[in-house]
Amino acid sequence: MKDAPAKLITLAFYAAALVSLFVTWPPLLENILQIGTLILFAAHVIELVVSFRWVRLYEGPLAVSILLTLLFGVLHWMPYKRRAQQGGAG
Repeated sequence: MKDAPAKLITLAFYAAALVSLFVTWPPLLENILQIGTLILFAAHVIELVVSFRWVRLYEGPLAVSILLTLLFGVLHWMPYKRRAQQGGAG
């Protein structure tokens, strides 16, 4: 649960970007939120491809693990990578 604050901040960033589509905020803030979210999402797509061998170690359905990786990136899959390396399976 050490990653919980970072995950909450990530969700808040996504939520603020979504709200900026419907609420008028200063244009610079809207641009930063919307473009920043697109860049973050693109980075998470790349992470998904690069880290798929650890993404699939998630205990639940693979689709959920993919969704969590697209939302949180390294915050989701890194614990599985560490666990695999400690177990000698990495």
